[in-house]
Amino acid sequence: MDEKRSGVSLKAPAPPGVPLHLPGRGSFPAVDDHLVVPEVTRDEIIAGRRVVAHPALPPHANQQTELGYVVRGKVASGYLTPSDLLTRVGEKSDFASDVCVYKNGIDLATGGRYLEEIAFEVVSTQTERDVTEKALEMSRRGVRRIFGIWVKGRRRVCEWSAGSWRQLDAESHIEDRCLATPLKVAALLDAAEADNAVAEGLIAKGNPTILQFGAAAEARGEARGEARGIAESILGVLEERGVAVSPTQREEILGCADIDRSKRRLRRAALATSTDEVTAVA
Repeated sequence: MDEKRSGVSLKAPAPPGVPLHLPGRGSFPAVDDHLVVPEVTRDEIIAGRRVVAHPALPPHANQQTELGYVVRGKVASGYLTPSDLLTRVGEKSDFASDVCVYKNGIDLATGGRYLEEIAFEVVSTQTERDVTEKALEMSRRGVRRIFGIWVKGRRRVCEWSAGSWRQLDAESHIEDRCLATPLKVAALLDAAEADNAVAEGLIAKGNPTILQFGAAAEARGEARGEARGIAESILGVLEERGVAVSPTQREEILGCADIDRSKRRLRRAALATSTDEVTAVA
């Protein structure tokens, strides 16, 4: 439900060289000086128009959860990644992006929270007009980067740039000071890519659990490699000495992951007259 448009003139962001308002400063209202009542009403105000922010259905609801997951995994230390954070963007705008990134702590220049630096908007049933006006208003306020994720029809990711939406290649990466590592664009659309992105982010941030499992996996891999090498040496010795090895025995020798056992078998292989003598005793 939209009320009658207020007649606010919408202009593209200032061209290069023209100073912009710094985030959260200048003549703008405080980010938490709201036109609507947070957590009580579903109303948002976009450039003077009152818009009802309805509860989401798939695919929007699913995509918003995935979006929050991957951005939270990638965000650098010292930043927060809320969903549906209501922000007073301008004199006649008070609305929330689906997921955003902003600096943790208090902005000493305003005494309030910091303005979001990156905003993500999932576009499903939302009109092109609404998402474009949101991008215009956020850009004017000082939000550095704004991304739209279209999840119906032709799925795509776009970044707001110079007053319009610019589609990003799925194989490209988003690099930003708010992110621990570059974020692959495909991770914003694909669940498997999202998992990979989160894992990369946690490793980059030195997550102790991830590092512990990684070290353990590496150690297991090295042990398997060593055991395999010894097993191949056993078979090489038996072959050189002309001792017959059945397919079942070969599989058993190669499948042994116990390094100490394989070493004992290697010593026996130098003297054994049959492969059974090598494998019979542990």
